[in-house]
Amino acid sequence: MKYIGPHVSASGGVENAPLNAMQVGATAFALFTKNQRQWFSAPLSEKSIAAFKENLEKSGISTDYVLPHDSYLINLGSPDPDGLEKSRNSFLEEMQRCEQLGLKMLNFHPGSHLKQITLEECLTRVAESINMALDKTHGVTAVIENTAGQGTNVGFSFNHLAYIIDKVEDKKRVGVCLDTCHTYSAGYDLKTENGYQDTFKEFEEVVGFNYLRAIHLNDTKKDLGSRVDRHDSIGKGLLGMGFFERFMKDPRFDNMPLILETPDETLWAEEIQQLFALNLEL
Repeated sequence: MKYIGPHVSASGGVENAPLNAMQVGATAFALFTKNQRQWFSAPLSEKSIAAFKENLEKSGISTDYVLPHDSYLINLGSPDPDGLEKSRNSFLEEMQRCEQLGLKMLNFHPGSHLKQITLEECLTRVAESINMALDKTHGVTAVIENTAGQGTNVGFSFNHLAYIIDKVEDKKRVGVCLDTCHTYSAGYDLKTENGYQDTFKEFEEVVGFNYLRAIHLNDTKKDLGSRVDRHDSIGKGLLGMGFFERFMKDPRFDNMPLILETPDETLWAEEIQQLFALNLEL
């Protein structure tokens, strides 16, 4: 079974996120547990935590299908000692917020080498950062998102993801979120039938589907291998509806959050219904 929903607003408090998901007919959703453009935030209040859990129960959405995302400022592979320490502390705080809310995953971009350290040094720092956070938390899985490879971002190759996972000590608490826009922009041809099959065969061989925890299900505005991250609405970009039909009928993506990060939120309810309809057309 497929579980689909967008990255919803938590404006006014995290407790509003499940309600916003309900409004568009979602069966999964993503959220920021704090302002994504700040390093640190005031601790979650007991009132907000209780209201979040109550509203989540009201929505009927299981914690298995909620995918929090960390702050965009965090760089777990930073070459700068001060920036790395700040990133690690902020990431730990985000993991602890997930713990408080009873959530099971935290999705994050691995980081950037900023042309100051080697790719391998950056990936090693990311793994070390994950180990530090896992040592100080319980029950929350660190979910690495693949990137488009824009700028000096690492994580655009399946080999990068495998390298990080190999150095994480607790393999049960590390996973991957594949973003379909990022995957295509990074050079993996999801659009054609053969490219689709080859891409996921390579993912299985290099990383392993046992590590796949979630999908960001987005169309893309940019060409294959462009290394540019520009999301588009479902079926309106270069991937096209053929990809989404193939994806929705693929049982390998059952029972995990499929998160829309599509740019036009007025289309979210329609996109969810559109995707569910593809899943029914067997």
